[in-house]
Amino acid sequence: MESLSDPIRINILELMMDGEICVCDIVKVTGLSQPKISYHIKILKDSGLISDRQEGRWVYYKLNLEVLSEIQNWMGNLIQSSKNKRNCK
Repeated sequence: MESLSDPIRINILELMMDGEICVCDIVKVTGLSQPKISYHIKILKDSGLISDRQEGRWVYYKLNLEVLSEIQNWMGNLIQSSKNKRNCK
């Protein structure tokens, strides 16, 4: 999944582990520019990993737990399936 291939996006997701966050707070924590954060937020949102809600002029982002749970289940199945495969002889 390309959206998880960048350390900045991983960092943004980790910041959302405590709940909703706005871009301005991500900028404060990471020290990155607002346009750079917005670029990565768009990739995460387009991939379905995060969702947003608007409150006045602020937009708050949070993890999409349903999608992350589906990924977790898929990964678990992938690992289990790989363990059951025979090696070529």
